[in-house]
Amino acid sequence: MTDNKNLPIGVFDSGLGGLTVVHAMQAVLPDEDILYLGDNARVPYGTRSPQTVERYAWNCADFLVQRGLKMLVVACNTASAVAVPSLQQRLDIPVLGVIHAGARAALCDPAHRRIGVIGTAGTVGTGAYPREIQALSSEVSVFQNPAPLLVPLVEEGWIEGEVPRLAVQKYLRPLVDARIDVLLLGCTHYPVLESLITAELAALGSCAQVVNSAEAMTIDVIEALNRHELNRTAAAPGKLQCFVTDLPGSFAEVATRFLGTPVGSVVKVDIS
Repeated sequence: MTDNKNLPIGVFDSGLGGLTVVHAMQAVLPDEDILYLGDNARVPYGTRSPQTVERYAWNCADFLVQRGLKMLVVACNTASAVAVPSLQQRLDIPVLGVIHAGARAALCDPAHRRIGVIGTAGTVGTGAYPREIQALSSEVSVFQNPAPLLVPLVEEGWIEGEVPRLAVQKYLRPLVDARIDVLLLGCTHYPVLESLITAELAALGSCAQVVNSAEAMTIDVIEALNRHELNRTAAAPGKLQCFVTDLPGSFAEVATRFLGTPVGSVVKVDIS
């Protein structure tokens, strides 16, 4: 594996959401090259069958792996819930999924006993977060609520105002009623709405701590790089190359808002 230190890290998601993972990675791993694939022609994955999601995940993984990677990060929660085990079995590079990272982060405070999760209908339907969390600790209770409107709102840039506020409030209320003490954002799109989610939790009378799955994923990436001795040794700053399956112009515009800096050229590709 040591010969691969200077290869890029591949990251894929169903659309823009995985850029929250990229942003978090760039903040602490500025020397690493990253290849990002957003499958925005088929977003959202959360409404698809598990078989379809697994096929999409393999399309994304194959595209990135063919370009040479030292690690693959599945930033899509739905794909992570469905496809990570098979990807780990069939690829000879480390494959990390956001489900495990988020579950670990939700349990970082031993005082947390009532964990709430919001995610796409697909992620919630798999039961992946309750399984992963309770495999790590049998002493907690997990409460889930699907939040299907949040991904399209983020993809369309609707992250402020009454419409996203009312949607967030609707999705949080059952979890607040369950007296959660931590809320796991079980989709990498949701950190874009973190300030709104935090405000609505307070408005509903909850003091629950919000766990950002993008930041949790970055911690796992750092640990894996160290464990496999894959930290980049090249002297040049790391670069980001973005690929999408549709609408590269609009992706570049919104990606700049996600990352706080222009992403440069975005290449449209066919991975089906």
